[in-house]
Parts: sequence; structure tokens; C-alpha cells
Amino acid sequence: MPRTQQISSGIQRLVRLVRLTLLALPALALIAACDGAPTAATTESVAAETLKLPERLHREGRWLVDNENRIVLLHGVNAVWKLAPYAPPATAEGFTAADADWLLAHGFNAVRLGTLFAGVMPQRGVIDAAYLQQIDRVLQLLAARGIWVLLDFHEDMYNERFQGEGFPAWAVYDDGVPLLLKLGFPGNLFEPATSIAYDNFWNNHAGLWDQYRAAWRAVAAKWAGQDHLMGYELINEPWPGTRYPLCLPPLGCPGFDEQQLQGLQDHARAGIREVDASNLVWFEPLVLLNYGAPTYLGAKQAVADSNLGFSWHLYCSLPALSQLHLNKLSCPILDTLVSGAAAKGATRLGAASLVTEFGATDDSTELVSTTTTFDAQLLGWMYWAYKNWHDPTTSGSGVQGLFADDANLGSVKTAKLDLLERAYPQATAGTPLALSFDPTSAVFSYRYAPRSAAAPTDIYLPALHYPHGYSVGVSGARVLAASTSTHLLLENLPGATEVDVEVRAQ
Repeated sequence: MPRTQQISSGIQRLVRLVRLTLLALPALALIAACDGAPTAATTESVAAETLKLPERLHREGRWLVDNENRIVLLHGVNAVWKLAPYAPPATAEGFTAADADWLLAHGFNAVRLGTLFAGVMPQRGVIDAAYLQQIDRVLQLLAARGIWVLLDFHEDMYNERFQGEGFPAWAVYDDGVPLLLKLGFPGNLFEPATSIAYDNFWNNHAGLWDQYRAAWRAVAAKWAGQDHLMGYELINEPWPGTRYPLCLPPLGCPGFDEQQLQGLQDHARAGIREVDASNLVWFEPLVLLNYGAPTYLGAKQAVADSNLGFSWHLYCSLPALSQLHLNKLSCPILDTLVSGAAAKGATRLGAASLVTEFGATDDSTELVSTTTTFDAQLLGWMYWAYKNWHDPTTSGSGVQGLFADDANLGSVKTAKLDLLERAYPQATAGTPLALSFDPTSAVFSYRYAPRSAAAPTDIYLPALHYPHGYSVGVSGARVLAASTSTHLLLENLPGATEVDVEVRAQ
């Protein structure tokens, strides 16, 4: 074996040994406490058991890294059932094994799964175990197929009282102010009653923060050992309440971000850490970041956690410009503005970055713009949404989903799928440097710097774009036997400092 290959192999073994040792430490400590110092045989047995540990992602800089030390890129969808009982039913319209199979077959490797505060704690201080089981049904379908799941405390406009969802009725404190007009989403955000309810939440009225934390603690306790769980997203699209005029672009609102917004999320994070010490916890900035407002999470006080994610959204079509069919103007501007603000926010917080919502449209111009931006910036994403699901709060909810009929997977919108089912590296034995994919020509290009990993680079190549196969040009790596016809596996060559891949349709 060449010396360079021996060194590479040795490094890989060392990385695996270090990871197994760290993971085994709690078990070894328990053995030592009960039976004295562990023997070599005991250590080997414990290390073997760690091989069965759940697949997890952890943060390394801006990246998400799997158990095999590969950098993972996510292309996923949102699955949030916003109507009571806040979990998709086991029907064709809802979510079944057929849906999980469909997602896997079309290369989607992540799902942001709505897990609503109103469902978890429908009564103050009371956890609904039956609701958690409803969510678990969906989670297990996805995890069994190797699809990463992000649990999301989703809310839009707080509660049904404001034509929204997310918070339970007992958590609504609107000071008796009535909802004057029923403007729906997002209009009701600007109504005094709605904003007052948010104010009272941010001000921890009646101990709401402790209840929110307890709900998150219960969720984390149930799934702390879950395979393919990629963590907990603390709150969706937080709204600053009556302070919103002071939080608009281009200044944002540092005081609110640093105190109320970070304070609430850190309080919930601490509850999660009582029962799950290692999984990712995802912070989210104010929804106004979507329009270019900066975020100040982590600006003055760091979050004492090394495994954080930064979840952010990008809807590039301003309503007025969309109606005038000026998306070609609005999307490049907002794509640049918002992604720049998000990158600064993630760096400041010390978190991995992920676009957890975009789309909600059939507009190909918008989808081309955003997905091109995401590739260029090496960003993972989750499209809004998998299905329409009678969504009460998404503007243009009839066009948000992937299907014309939620109950019929054969009704997929092919023009939309052509843009969203993309060639991309699902897991890389290296650090990504450049990525591009043209869904029209099916030309895929990828460049990365090799790193030690216990598994090969895995590139998804959809049959949709390569119906007759593909040709591969690669330097710095060799092509392995594909695990399936839609997965290109690459092994880094010893001594390679860069891997370049180009794929073309035959």
C-alpha cells in the first residue's frame, strides 16, 4: 500500500476511534462505577455497541456533519399539518409510508416536521402523550428510510383566535383587545390584538417561558435517542409584537433580539439539554430577516452550546412585484440581501446554516432564482411545502404543495419537480468548494477538498434528469460501484487535494 494511502487510512481509523471513545465515555464511566475499571474486552464490547448509535448530524463551522465525518447537504420539504389535531392523518391526503417512499425515491433527504406547542401541551402544564405518538408515526416512517427529520414548533400568528395556529388557547393573553378585522395571513400580524399576544409571550407573562420550555423538554425526552433526528427548531417565524416598526429593515432591533428573542430560545434550549445533551438545537431570527433585516442573535452574549443551527427563510417575491410579474427583478435582489444577512447571523451565533423555508409557489422564475442561489452558496434547503394540507396561513396556499391533489401522488406538478429534484451531493467526504446544476441541460459540476471520512461521497443523480444514464468526468477520486442507479459514489484518491466532478446526461 502506498505511504500516502496508509496515512489516509490511518487518519480515518483514528477519527473513528476518537469518535467511538467519546461516545462510549458515559457507558465506560457507569461500568467503572459499578464493577471497577473496565477490561480491554469490556472496552471493545462498549465500542461495538456505539456502532449501533443513532445516525445524527452535528455542527462543524457552518456545516452539518454525519457520523461518518462527511459534510451533509440537505434538500428537503416541510410537512406541517396546521389544523387540529396538528399532525397529519394516516391517509392518502395526509402522510403514509407511500409518502415517505416517494420522498426517498425523488432524492429528498430531509423533512421539517411540524410539532406544535398546541398539540404537545393543549392544557397548561399537561403533556399530551397521544399527540407525541401521532408525530412519532410520521417520524418513524421517515427515519426508517434514512431521511433526516427536524422537529419544528411551528406557529403563524400565534393561535386560531388570530386566524393562525401554533400556541394553545390557554397561552393567549391579548389584554381583552378584540381582533378588529379578519385580514388573515399576514395581515393580522399588524392588528393590535395579535401583537399584544406576542408582547405578552416575549415578556414572559404568567410564566409562559417555563411552559414552553417544559413542552420542548418533553419532546426532547421522547426522541433523545431517535435515529436520523437532526434536532429541534425552537420557534417558527417569530414576530416582535407591537415593537415591529422598530425592527424593520435595514436596522433590525438589537435590543429585542439580544434579550427577548435570544432569551426565550436559550431558555427552551436549556430545557432540551437536560434530556438531550448532543443533538442540534435550531435558533430562528425574526421573520423580518426575510426582507433583509439583520439579526443580532449572539451579538452581545454567546449561546453556551457548540451544536447550534440557524434556521432562516427566503421568499424572494414581494407581493406587489409578483402581481406585476417582476420576479426577475425582486428575486435576485432579495436573494442577495437575505442570504447575506443570514450568513452574518449564523456566523455571529456560531451555528450551522439551513434554509428551512422557501418557495410556496408554482412560479418557475422564483424557483430557478432561489435554487441557483442556494447551489452557489452551498446551502441546504427545505421547500415549503410537501402538500397543501388546507393551510390556513400560507399566501397562495393552493400552489404551495408539490401535488395538484394531496391524495394522489400521481398528480405531482412536473414543472415544479423538474426544478426541485436536483443533482446534488447528499454527503461529501470533503469540504464543498463549488456546486452548480442546470436542470435544463442536466449538467452537474461539483468541487470539494477531500477530508478523512468513513464512507464515500454520495451524489444523488435523479433519473428525472438522467433517464438514459450519465457520463462522469472526475479528478482526485475514483468512481465506486453505485449503490443504486441514482447514486454516484466516489472514493478520494490518496494524496488528492481537490476533487472535481462533472456529470452529463447521455
